[in-house]
Amino acid sequence: MSQRRPQPSARTRAAVVPLRAYDAPLLRALPSGRSLLIGFAILAAAAGLYALARVTPMFALNRIEVVGAPPSVAAHVQSALAPLKGTSLLALDGAQVDRRIAGLTDVAAATYDRDFPHTLRIVVRPEHPVAVLRRGAGAWLVAADARVITTVHPRSRTRLPQVWLTQSGEPQVGAALTDRLGLRAVRALALARRDKLQLRVRVVRAHPHELTFLLASGLELRLGDVRAVPLKLAVAARILPQVLRQSGYTYLDVSVPERPVAGANSQPAG
Repeated sequence: MSQRRPQPSARTRAAVVPLRAYDAPLLRALPSGRSLLIGFAILAAAAGLYALARVTPMFALNRIEVVGAPPSVAAHVQSALAPLKGTSLLALDGAQVDRRIAGLTDVAAATYDRDFPHTLRIVVRPEHPVAVLRRGAGAWLVAADARVITTVHPRSRTRLPQVWLTQSGEPQVGAALTDRLGLRAVRALALARRDKLQLRVRVVRAHPHELTFLLASGLELRLGDVRAVPLKLAVAARILPQVLRQSGYTYLDVSVPERPVAGANSQPAG
């Protein structure tokens, strides 16, 4: 007589359920314990080498290369960054580099790049003066944004326009010009330069309601008040070649740009 085979319990049935087909490849793809150990060792070694390089002379800064600036400006940049020499390029604080360069009045903008193993390269856009400010025996270079760049000898920049200041105190190097009339003159010169107008200006005379450029040819260019200066300069640039070709004219008045007037008397009657 045959005996009846006992039915497997729920626990027995669960123990013999086969793995699904896609579980085995997934398990095989997981890294082994040995692989994880090697990977962590490599990361630890890299972090250790980086930390060591930050505090050793391996990448110490010993050369500062300045690109895009004239020698005088490059010398100022070199001097401002000299205290950073000896610092590891890896540990170099970019904010500190920016602060040191920002204090240079003859630098308009600059960027830097680490050139391993020992060089810091600075690309400079120098500040270009638009005029020489004059007050008494003093003279200062001023940029297009009305920031005072530096003091100069009164006769050292003869090709730049001279703006005589009549208000407020002496200009402060590194600060914006505060003389209201001088500020108008500098802004007008900056507009002329921005639009690349070929106006060789020797002196700028600024009064409350009158702005005049005295050109190298001796001709006066009268701009009137400070309204619509770009338009007035554009009109003057088109008319000046014709006026300069004819003798006898002493001024060109574009204070009303729709009706420019050229004349022979500095103070016409009537």
